[in-house]
Amino acid sequence: MFKALQLTKSDAGFSAAIVDTDETQLPAGDVLVKVDYSTLNYKDGLAITNSGPVVRSWPMVAGIDGAGTVLESSHADWKPGDMFIHNGWGLGETRWGLMSERARLQGDWLVKLPQAFTTRQAMAIGTAGYTAMLCVLALERHGVKPDAAAEVLVTGATGGVGSVAVALLGKLGYTVVAATGKASEEGYLKQLGAARVMDRSELSAPGKPLQKERWAAVIDAVGSHTLANACAQTRYGGVVTACGLAQGTDFPATVMPFILRGITLVGIDSVMAPLARRQQAWARLARDLDPARLETMVQEVPLARAAEKAAELMAGKIRGRVIVRI
Repeated sequence: MFKALQLTKSDAGFSAAIVDTDETQLPAGDVLVKVDYSTLNYKDGLAITNSGPVVRSWPMVAGIDGAGTVLESSHADWKPGDMFIHNGWGLGETRWGLMSERARLQGDWLVKLPQAFTTRQAMAIGTAGYTAMLCVLALERHGVKPDAAAEVLVTGATGGVGSVAVALLGKLGYTVVAATGKASEEGYLKQLGAARVMDRSELSAPGKPLQKERWAAVIDAVGSHTLANACAQTRYGGVVTACGLAQGTDFPATVMPFILRGITLVGIDSVMAPLARRQQAWARLARDLDPARLETMVQEVPLARAAEKAAELMAGKIRGRVIVRI
């Protein structure tokens, strides 16, 4: 028997509770793993608090991320004792997730844990940090380079994606402007690597379709009017990556920034990204993310407090990353 955070929904209502289960209940897969740590991402928060249409099969074990040790494997690339990272692939949505002491997974979904990281550090990064790295890689592919005179905007900067994005860009030498609604966190963001902090209210209300050119590039985890304004303010030939929807799923923009300034809008998908891109992202995280900066954005809770922290996350009371000790 082992413990898992199980989500149930029926005519009697919704619940998120720690339950005892066993391996016979696990889905099919070619790798059985022991999970050391999971983490709370925005999607986990939606699922655990029943705040959005994330879970598509009930009952569900929460947790889109996990890191730990392989116990059994019939997959050619994995053997008992190997250390793994898992992100996405529908876990916590259509398939039992990793807020569980045991899980059965597909070996093709797993990434080898880089030697630079412990399983705890890997989950301090989690899907949020891995997504931030995918955004940075997209900026690089489109030719954005560090330049003291060219500012890069990060929205939702105190969140998981935003915090890691600020830390990565700062370490790589970019001039980072962090947008947040939490003025008290200016010191935290500058410690991570932000050159300047701005109030998110400058971006969150409806704005003109074309505005003063400000940003060489943008990493946006917010969506809605924030993303539209970020595009309207991006400099000629600039690049905007879109990876989140904290403000909303709408995009109330016009084509003007795209056809008059030639900007590029890049969608970032972390859930179904191919293995090679995942491996590249984790290799770069191992190289470019300062472990000391990572630790400043982390709080750790046991599995029994994951639901409590998910509610705080959805209420906007969490900064940085929450790791869940399994």
